[in-house]
Amino acid sequence: MFETLKNAFKSKEIRVKIWLTLALILVYRIGCYIPVPTFDATALTKAFTEQNSDFLGLLNILSGGSMANATIFALGVLPFINSSIIMQLLALVIPALERLSKEGDEGRQKLTQITRIVAIVLAVVQAIGIVVGFKSYIRPIFPFESGQDNAILTMALTIVLLTAGSVMVMWLSERITEYGIGNGTSIIIFIGIIASAGTTMANAFKMVGANWTYIWNILGFILIVVAIFVFIVFMDGAERRVPVQYSKQIKGNKMYGGQSTYIPIRVGGSGVMPIIFATSLLMFPQMIIQLFAANTKAAAWYETYMGSGTAVYYVLLAVLILGFSYFYAMIQFNPDDVARNIQQYGGFIPGIRAGKPTSDFLKKVNNRVTFFGAVFLMLIALIPTFLFRALAIGDGTWASPALPFANSFSATGLLIVVSVALEINKQLESQIMMKHYKGFLK
Repeated sequence: MFETLKNAFKSKEIRVKIWLTLALILVYRIGCYIPVPTFDATALTKAFTEQNSDFLGLLNILSGGSMANATIFALGVLPFINSSIIMQLLALVIPALERLSKEGDEGRQKLTQITRIVAIVLAVVQAIGIVVGFKSYIRPIFPFESGQDNAILTMALTIVLLTAGSVMVMWLSERITEYGIGNGTSIIIFIGIIASAGTTMANAFKMVGANWTYIWNILGFILIVVAIFVFIVFMDGAERRVPVQYSKQIKGNKMYGGQSTYIPIRVGGSGVMPIIFATSLLMFPQMIIQLFAANTKAAAWYETYMGSGTAVYYVLLAVLILGFSYFYAMIQFNPDDVARNIQQYGGFIPGIRAGKPTSDFLKKVNNRVTFFGAVFLMLIALIPTFLFRALAIGDGTWASPALPFANSFSATGLLIVVSVALEINKQLESQIMMKHYKGFLK
């Protein structure tokens, strides 16, 4: 990684891209500190700390702490991510969208424009949800609304500011993708997670002054994070290689084929998406209850028996991760198409007949690899949660840990940080390689 960065800075073209990426990230981080004037930021930050909600904690981590601090970038890039996921799924069932995805650059540009529009709609919906959910923390800024319980104009201005901030973050992510290095959306989430974790760890070290024994909890936390990072990196490179042999073909005076290759089926091919889908699905009912039925018996029952942190919640999370892993693997890898392409170019898998037997074999291998990938995601989603909370208890309780790093690195955050770091490294290596090829051709 460090050697790649060293080589990247030797190239003027790549160096400019790196500095441009850092400049755009700086603009994003500045926006994360510009408050929305209609919110009581101090009271909202205190409420986020006291609620100890996994859902709100995850949203706050992904936004780089902007949501808890009530800044204009509180929604972050999440509406754009949700829009992209929705459009990917709709492209599988709506023929018109599927045709657009296969029409080259022009079709992809139209699809991107539709994704942006859907992202803005989602941003408006999420902004309305935040305003309704945290209405008690909104302070009227117009004189004629002072003293009113429902300051409609102030609430409307809040929705506009939050939506505009989300659109600004979406624009920054697209500029990073176009002119910088790596995927802009991933980099912005990466920076948000790192910023949140840094702030949380700084607060944890401040508490060592009151109780020096907390230093052992913090060191244990750091060691576990490093071990989990190593495990994720190891699993990220794990793959099952299915050998493919191409028969020799004579066309005219030339002979083609006769080479051996392989089909790489990655264990972690689904990435972090199954965890995101599973967490979002489980948190959605809890979010609706918190917004519209916070003080009812139904809300108390759900919180006690099915809310985040209960045994039922963790069982459902594991089952949904398994299900979404297979769902996402089905979207990414089509055994029938792969078998057809192998047969079309005169290839075969040793010991397997061409056609349907090849397709069935690839399907069986993919299902087995997906199962191990799903088990890996389940372990990453569940074990760190228990370990981090156990280390954060200190003088507190399991429900209310004394140290603040119980949710500083969520399972999703761990995977995103490692995946984005590896992706940036691959992007830099490929750009350095292209630069060397250009120099050779000159």
